[in-house]
Amino acid sequence: MPYSQTILYLVIGRFPFLISIATIFIAGNVSSLKGSLISTLAVLLVILLGIFMTLLISKILSKTILKGFPSSFVLELPPYRKPQIGSIIVRSIFDRTLFVLSRAISVAAPAGLVIWGLANICIDGNSLLSIIANSLNPFAKLMGLDGYILTAFILGIPANEIVLPIILMSYLGNGSLVDLENTFEIGNILIQNGWTLLTAINVMIFTCLHFPCTTTLLTIKKETNSWKWTFLSFAIPTCLGIITCMFTTFIAQIIPIMT
Repeated sequence: MPYSQTILYLVIGRFPFLISIATIFIAGNVSSLKGSLISTLAVLLVILLGIFMTLLISKILSKTILKGFPSSFVLELPPYRKPQIGSIIVRSIFDRTLFVLSRAISVAAPAGLVIWGLANICIDGNSLLSIIANSLNPFAKLMGLDGYILTAFILGIPANEIVLPIILMSYLGNGSLVDLENTFEIGNILIQNGWTLLTAINVMIFTCLHFPCTTTLLTIKKETNSWKWTFLSFAIPTCLGIITCMFTTFIAQIIPIMT
């Protein structure tokens, strides 16, 4: 089932972002050892939430649009042969590494140009990035986020690792991506731009549940040979992330302990 495969792609590569946010907003005022344990537990809970949602949606799909599809798994074992080291190295480099890198480059280069253009092209003194973020802000507020965060997630579809740099670039008004390694500086920037514990929790949830990156979507298309499953792999986790964040924000309005 493509959706089950998608969750594996979703989690891998998002740990640094999740850990950074958990360290800043959940374990920020705790001693280093306890803080590390608390941030690790927070990330683990978010991942467990993603796994639970995966099982739930997979169960629902198996009872609806996948009803009647064969569920058996058949694995054809190849004939046993003596390993050929040279052939293994060549195939692993050309068939795997270069294939993935070529897809990443073909996606990252145009995406970088688009991000640079949005941050540097201005209309009436406002960058296109700010205009887009302001237009998305009302919807983002329903999710407990802001327009810049939601815009960063959209522009981060080529690679999940650039979501935080895009957020920092937007807040600082820079024309290029910002990559800070000091969590204290990152935390100050985020807090000064209105981040709260609720914002951090919703960002972590949406990070775990939203659409996979472009390279992953292309891989799903190649493996399934179906645009339908590729679209569902994009749409299902994204809708699930939006609904979950809206629910979390609604609960926070009733019990205002995360604002």
